[in-house]
Amino acid sequence: MSDNINKNKQLDEKVLQATEKILQEVLPAEIVILTRPLFLKNRTLTISCSNSLAAQEIGQRQQEIVDKINEKLGKNEIDRVRYLT
Repeated sequence: MSDNINKNKQLDEKVLQATEKILQEVLPAEIVILTRPLFLKNRTLTISCSNSLAAQEIGQRQQEIVDKINEKLGKNEIDRVRYLT
């Protein structure tokens, strides 16, 4: 049982690291500093945004972010991005 928990935790860490890298590639630097990937649940990646401008950028580039993260991971791990302000 604990092995499954560890695998899930490692998977989340890998997804979060990939997300941070992709956000740096896709978004302007002044927007990246306003975002923070939080977690992946039910194939939905949740990102915290410090203001509405950051949320708007994430929303406009959602599909590009999803595609690039999945490409980086080598599999379709996420379907959508949810952003919180």
